[in-house]
Amino acid sequence: MAPYRPTTGLRRRAVTLGFATLFAAVAAAPPAFPATTGTHPAHVAGTCLDDVHVLAHFDRVAGQVAESIAPEPGGSAVIGMIRARQVVRVALDGAVQLLATMPLPPGGGTTTPIVGTPNVTGVARSDGGDVYFLYSSGQGGLTGIWQLRPSGESRLVVPLPADTFPNALVIDGKQHRFLITDSAGGRIWQAPLSGGEASVWSADPALAPAGFIGANGLKIHDGAVWATNSDRGTIVRIPVTQDGGSGRAEVRATGLEGIDDFDFTGRSTEILAAINESSKLVRVSADGAQETLLDAKNGMQGTTAVVVRGNQVYLTNGANLAGDDPNLMLAQLRRC
Repeated sequence: MAPYRPTTGLRRRAVTLGFATLFAAVAAAPPAFPATTGTHPAHVAGTCLDDVHVLAHFDRVAGQVAESIAPEPGGSAVIGMIRARQVVRVALDGAVQLLATMPLPPGGGTTTPIVGTPNVTGVARSDGGDVYFLYSSGQGGLTGIWQLRPSGESRLVVPLPADTFPNALVIDGKQHRFLITDSAGGRIWQAPLSGGEASVWSADPALAPAGFIGANGLKIHDGAVWATNSDRGTIVRIPVTQDGGSGRAEVRATGLEGIDDFDFTGRSTEILAAINESSKLVRVSADGAQETLLDAKNGMQGTTAVVVRGNQVYLTNGANLAGDDPNLMLAQLRRC
């Protein structure tokens, strides 16, 4: 992990302990799972979230720090678990099914960039039902995009360099490729959906880290690739050129320190942003104006990911820097 200039108490805590030590301390703490979570309506500038509730609690002692979400038809969701190196499925009744656990690399993965421990990060699901996920291990031959096969086995389909920290994964069906953020290198990689060699799609300076985590969340929208930069607290838009290449990045929102994932609400370029560091879900309007929809009072704890599917909003809380209850939450999105 590169030296970092902390600006908040949470970042000072992360740097002082180191992420590996911090995750170990989190895992050692006893779980505190409430039996139920009440409804918390939130109303901001024409966007409302209703019926906010926890669908599933995860096993913190086992390192199930929820990181990413891939919804499935029927309402279930595939979730990537950072420190447990797992992929799980959560059914609509809250049942959690283990799909895959990645092996520890030789040496335990202490060379993994940024965190010094191996991590399963982004997950994605193709229209045909194939499940893919990212593994960052600090080792060549293990780091990259993995496919979960129907047999339950996993196979590496796109290897990435050992010094990358692949974080978010999306399937770009129009261009028949994967896109992957690299939080350590501040880049977006691309690779064919059929598998094989990856190449850098964009290394725009707007994606670069400022000492810790750069490019993080990733979506395709409005003829462009959009990404967050956690260190810089920004959301950037990179236009896709006619030949599928990358244009120059444009910063579309600032002041979102510690941002992780995000998604579009379906209302122009309005965004819901998961702010990991301050445990918030923030609405970002098309002009960059921001309002907090949910925070710690509504159960946000180290919020890592948000995905919108129609009127359904999926949220994961990793509880890695704040809180003690990693979970998957659901909410209803409506206009008001």
